[in-house]
Amino acid sequence: MVHVGIGYDVHALATGRRLVLGGVEIPHPKGLEGHSDADALLHAICDAVLGALGEADIGHFFPNTDPRWKGAPSRIFLEEAARQVQSRGGRIVNVDATVLAEAPRIYPHIAQMKANVAAALQVSIRQVGIKATTNETLGFIGRQEGIAAMAVAAVDLPE
Repeated sequence: MVHVGIGYDVHALATGRRLVLGGVEIPHPKGLEGHSDADALLHAICDAVLGALGEADIGHFFPNTDPRWKGAPSRIFLEEAARQVQSRGGRIVNVDATVLAEAPRIYPHIAQMKANVAAALQVSIRQVGIKATTNETLGFIGRQEGIAAMAVAAVDLPE
């Protein structure tokens, strides 16, 4: 039976931080603020996969109060979500995600992001969709105060 989960994550942009999205470091004057590397895209995908399993969100597995995750690469979180699927005898059908950012341009980095996500989830790159859009200068995203990502995941689980 195919189960579907959704995920959403947002982080503020801050001076002195690296900007990491989809496991790709993107040159930009500001990066995302957070306990780990603050990769909003991987966090949203992780929550979507965990949601398809009926599990709690990423913060339940990797709380921002735990010093082990300080500065951690979010790939670790996504790999754990994939392990959770495998431990239940399931398989990831596909994931699809959208990054919402006024700047920088995300499109030049999408191929590498897809490859990173596919590797972490142990799926084919054809099972990963990543898109980007602006917020048309509206709200905190439009004012370049933060970046958000949303994702959906389909997971086939035994009944």
